[in-house]
Amino acid sequence: MKRLHLSVVIPAYNEEHNVKSGVLGGVYDYLRQQKYNWEVVIVDDRSTDKTVKEVNKFIKKHPHFRLMEEPHRGKGGTVIAGVLAADGEIILFADMDQSTPIGEVEKFFPKFKSGYDIVIGSRAGRKGAPLVRKLMSLGYSILRTIVLRLPYKDTQTGFKAFKREAAQIVFGKMKKFFENRNIKGASTAAGFDVEMLYIARKRHLKIAEVAVEWQYEPGTAKNPIKESWIGFRGMMAVRIKSLLGVYK
Repeated sequence: MKRLHLSVVIPAYNEEHNVKSGVLGGVYDYLRQQKYNWEVVIVDDRSTDKTVKEVNKFIKKHPHFRLMEEPHRGKGGTVIAGVLAADGEIILFADMDQSTPIGEVEKFFPKFKSGYDIVIGSRAGRKGAPLVRKLMSLGYSILRTIVLRLPYKDTQTGFKAFKREAAQIVFGKMKKFFENRNIKGASTAAGFDVEMLYIARKRHLKIAEVAVEWQYEPGTAKNPIKESWIGFRGMMAVRIKSLLGVYK
């Protein structure tokens, strides 16, 4: 049986507002106009609001969407579960709020055709983000280069795509790190993206970085000191794992 061309994995934790606002309708309207076959896998991270109810209402009226209900493991564990369950030859994970519009995936396809295994979105200029967020990003980028030697401008955009084989290699390895996590409340797992890319480079997978549209969403402000600490701790955890030979 021929596989789908594209799977879109969307993690969800307490996304009732976004679902009601019509973001999934925008994803559907775009994808249904494409000539390739596709699916959207929405992975719920044991939401405490009405996310599951609203998603189920949506998928009853929209073909090629499906819902996975997972234990609460945070965004990292949710993405991993969705990617490993996806059926596409190319697997994209994207944020529910569509801060990077789904149509930006078209920029990725030429990179895959030219031989890349993974393509990651880069938020050029971080349009609309406050100065403190831009400074946080700059500091994180410097630390990331020093600690992990990852040569990318932006590792944290929630818009990344993988050839199926690359996804199985990277997320298959990461699964054991996240499947038994005990999480309370929302968790974005700051080290998730850098660990993913670190493993990919260890496996000599070819990674391309492509500038994508991105719009800062008001109301997503975070404590800069807390977030900087979480990000640094995540990077150090990856470095320690590497020194201990966990990624071999």
